[in-house]
Amino acid sequence: MARVTSAPAVGGLGLVIMCFLASAGLRLAESAPAFAEEFSTLASFRPAAGQAPAESPPAAEADALLREIRQREEQLEVEAKQLADRAQALSVAEKKLEEQLEAFEIARMNLEGTLAQADKAAERDIERMKTVYESMKAAEAAEIFQQMDIGFAAGLLSRMRPELAANVMAAMEPDAAYAVTLTIASRNSGVPKE
Repeated sequence: MARVTSAPAVGGLGLVIMCFLASAGLRLAESAPAFAEEFSTLASFRPAAGQAPAESPPAAEADALLREIRQREEQLEVEAKQLADRAQALSVAEKKLEEQLEAFEIARMNLEGTLAQADKAAERDIERMKTVYESMKAAEAAEIFQQMDIGFAAGLLSRMRPELAANVMAAMEPDAAYAVTLTIASRNSGVPKE
């Protein structure tokens, strides 16, 4: 007996694939004239001798954009250099200011020390003068106190021991003693009582 061979059966998937291939072939056949026209246009264009081929519009735009980017980079570099220069100048000025502040602080401390020494010296001088006037006779001291500035006399008398100050004031003329008393009393009149 003879064997009969049958053609392989095409399944559902094979049928779908064949439909896609047929569709693609038809589309290519329909657009073949457009492809041919494009290829002939490109093949027929040849620039003249020594003439550079014309740039396509996207390439020209890209070059212009690239130039703008480079210009902006250069501008940013200039601005960055200016900022660095300003920062350097500011740093120098800041350092000078710190040095001046340090010098000012040293001068202030020296001045405070000098003033403190002057205050101590003045205090010692007043204490000496108080001791001198306390050792004098009341009548002699009273004559001198009457010639002094009232504020200075009041300050000196207020530092003296009370019994000696009382003797000096008793020997002073009444108007001078009254003025000294008012000056001493008014020094603390503005101080709150409570």
